[in-house]
Amino acid sequence: MKKFWLLMFITFLSIGLVACAGDSDTDGNEDTDSAENTDTADHSLTVDLASDPVSLDPHAANDGNSLYVMNAMYDTLVQLNTDLEIEPGLAESLEQIEDTVWEAKVREGVTFHDGSELNAEVVKANLDRVRDPEVGSSLAFLFDMIESVEVIDEYTVHITTAYPFSALPSHLAHPGGHIISLEAIEADYEAMENGEQPFTYVNENPTGTGYFKYEERENGEYITLVKNEDYWGEEAKVDSVTFKVVPEDMTRIAELETNEADIIYPVNANDIERVDSNEETYVKQSDSASLSYIGMNTQVEPFNDERVRRAVSYAINQQEIIEGVTDGVALEAIGPLAPTVFGYSDDVEPIGYDPEEAKRLLEEAGYPDGFSASILTHDRTTSDTAEIAQQQLAEVGIELEIETMETGAYLEVTGNGEMDMFVGSWGTVTLDADYGLYPMFHSENAGAPGNRSFLADDEIDALLEDARKATDEEERLQLYEEAQQLIVDKAPIVPLYHSVLLAGLREDVEGFFQYPSSFPFLRDVTVGE
Repeated sequence: MKKFWLLMFITFLSIGLVACAGDSDTDGNEDTDSAENTDTADHSLTVDLASDPVSLDPHAANDGNSLYVMNAMYDTLVQLNTDLEIEPGLAESLEQIEDTVWEAKVREGVTFHDGSELNAEVVKANLDRVRDPEVGSSLAFLFDMIESVEVIDEYTVHITTAYPFSALPSHLAHPGGHIISLEAIEADYEAMENGEQPFTYVNENPTGTGYFKYEERENGEYITLVKNEDYWGEEAKVDSVTFKVVPEDMTRIAELETNEADIIYPVNANDIERVDSNEETYVKQSDSASLSYIGMNTQVEPFNDERVRRAVSYAINQQEIIEGVTDGVALEAIGPLAPTVFGYSDDVEPIGYDPEEAKRLLEEAGYPDGFSASILTHDRTTSDTAEIAQQQLAEVGIELEIETMETGAYLEVTGNGEMDMFVGSWGTVTLDADYGLYPMFHSENAGAPGNRSFLADDEIDALLEDARKATDEEERLQLYEEAQQLIVDKAPIVPLYHSVLLAGLREDVEGFFQYPSSFPFLRDVTVGE
């Protein structure tokens, strides 16, 4: 994205903060909307996902499968439209009235799925909860620059940050900024007082304002949402959507082919030809803001030695992995950010492939004969990556044992730092470098928030802190370039590739859009007869 978020947002403000691009009515109550929906009455949508969502509480989970489901149930104060521009959501306007103060005018007349009303108090309760250390949200890092949230009147909120933070609109548009009903938040706090774990109540009773609302869940099997007939904006075009948990790639494809599923995600690149060869199915390819990488736990031997980590990087042939895992359908990564992200720099110099240099560094570090380690994976793609890396590292004396876990267990183990190496991925959801770098590499975010390599480097911390405080666009870009280069040099991860998003669709599915973050936008999806 070439425009800086703040400038873009001011542009929206200056033209009156009109409704969603392509939306004819901000309230979504025009008769034309109803007429459009009549054509697809009684239609349902089935989406196959690779694993069960970790949670349906927006403050509890940051894994893709959870966010794919939650995006249809909740709304944010501001949001990205399909042109990847920030526009009004539950806030009719968001304006920076002082260097560290943002004023949000909350949309009136919006009701939650439980019938309660949206107002300034609800917004404050959400932003206070996600930052509450007693709750312990893994997404608190998104809002840790916020010092206070003040209710000015029934529909006006002032958000004060500890320092000027230009990227706040993009953070508020992140799913971690999804707004939950006040009743659900209070019930969750009450459950905590009665000995329950945080997030338990909201996970079991997800209550947002989104165009779909929760109906039922069979853990490990499916989640069904139904159309929100009282949605404040443009209504969904189908009556319900069921997210099915289908871990096996071939099973998902079979369900797509037999019309048991309308959409499947993801599709392995090696399976594109099969899906496209069926007359009734095809693979939709979209640009991503994701990074696939091999991570190393910098707090355990021998990966606490920078020379060893650099040796691993030198021993990895990215192109071989890209060809073997994605069938060439991916962009080689030179650093941690994708070209779709503000702050990306093509001047970053990668470590590169040099097995002889890898051997030299290993000998210098005291491992002339190499060493043994384990690498953790959680699905077919990460396992395929690990197998190729295993062969490559064996050539320099590093013997890898591959361990595969279910996604939930994988996230828990890597979040706790109970591994040597792992194959991971990160999507820069906000399309801003702060989110692409601060969660993954700042020492405060070690573990579940994103820094699963447990990197703790004072210089990188300082660069990332300075960048998020900078108000000048060029200064931010320079700081992020320096940070990216230092991250590459310190080698807590081996950047592999930026994937192309691959979703399988039935030919009669229309209106499907997938954000670079990988989140599907399902409001406008229709399914033919």
